Amino acid sequence: MQIVPPAGGFIGPVKRSVTIAGHATSISLEPIFWRALDDAARLRQLPLNALIAQIDALRISVDDPPNLASALRSWIVSIMSNESSSQ
Repeated sequence: MQIVPPAGGFIGPVKRSVTIAGHATSISLEPIFWRALDDAARLRQLPLNALIAQIDALRISVDDPPNLASALRSWIVSIMSNESSSQ
């Protein structure tokens, strides 16, 4: 089986500013992850900042929290894996 690049090609991280708990922070993610987060927020009827804040709260509750961008990527891959395994 041959693999192909993602639609639109390989694109590096894009920095966006979000507000979490009243504080602005910048997050760098690849556009495919930003789209996945936007979709997940829309599906959950949440503003993007609210979804990111919820993921951040989960992230900081662990003993050795990863950086926020890593936590967001991990969360996205996790929910995508769960959705594909439940189909």
